[in-house]
Amino acid sequence: MGFAYMSQNRFLAVPHNQMDTPFAVAGVPYDGAVTHRPGARFGPDSIRRASHMLCDGTHPFFDVSPFQYLSDVGDLMLPNTSIEGMRESLAAQIPELIQKYHMCWLGGDHSITLGLLRAYRAWAGQPLAVLHFDAHCDTWEDHFGEPSGHGTWVYEAIQEGLVDAESFVQIGIRSAGVREAREYVKDQGGTIFTARDMRGLETLDELKPVLNAIRQRMTAKGLPLYMTVDIDHLDPAFAPGTGTPEPGGMTTNQTFSILEQLADLPWVGMDCVEVAPAYDYAELTSNAAAQIVWTYVSGQVAKIK
Repeated sequence: MGFAYMSQNRFLAVPHNQMDTPFAVAGVPYDGAVTHRPGARFGPDSIRRASHMLCDGTHPFFDVSPFQYLSDVGDLMLPNTSIEGMRESLAAQIPELIQKYHMCWLGGDHSITLGLLRAYRAWAGQPLAVLHFDAHCDTWEDHFGEPSGHGTWVYEAIQEGLVDAESFVQIGIRSAGVREAREYVKDQGGTIFTARDMRGLETLDELKPVLNAIRQRMTAKGLPLYMTVDIDHLDPAFAPGTGTPEPGGMTTNQTFSILEQLADLPWVGMDCVEVAPAYDYAELTSNAAAQIVWTYVSGQVAKIK
């Protein structure tokens, strides 16, 4: 397989030869589709380095460590000048990984998610339900004149039937955009919780209506569930190191509460994208991303222990 194995930098510093595990991390270091600040290609490396702070990896909520259940297969080998070439390369490399592992993908810009969903749709034999954390709706029909990019993948995934529109939930949306784009998912039958909807909802009691609505919407049809986390769903106070920061976003407390409370759902994979370390301060963004991935995989490990 075309993976670039790293000698030192692995998620949670898992051993290089630890490969026979149920879960795995892989980097997808592509940022050729960004529209503002580039640099997300360096996200996988910075997320891995930040994860080393987690010591033995024992999660305080789930009371498990994913350390012995997790492999890091390195970064996928991708061209970084052609989105079509990147997706062709993804299509060749992903199937073997998702057949073997429950995968956590480290981006990279958000254009990688379309290629991932194509592979999961083929693997599952049915559309997926998706929970999408983001500041941006990513439902544009074109990308500043280009047919595809990191702001079109939701539109493309729905149009291609990769996802079930009624089982698609967006959370954290707040960027500028015409109504047709902002409300596209809702117009197709899905659900949107804007960042404005989330204001002031910090405790579990306050978040309960949102959690219940997500759970009901995403499980109604019995579909496999996929999670995609654009780090810019967080307010720049918590995650400044991203290509298109949008003030007025969610808090890390909100995000971790949602991840913890929905961990029991039938997830089949996740990605965390748009970490651009060149714009980070004190590694806030990389630390948030590393802990998001760690929390997700810890919740999945807790289900099999």
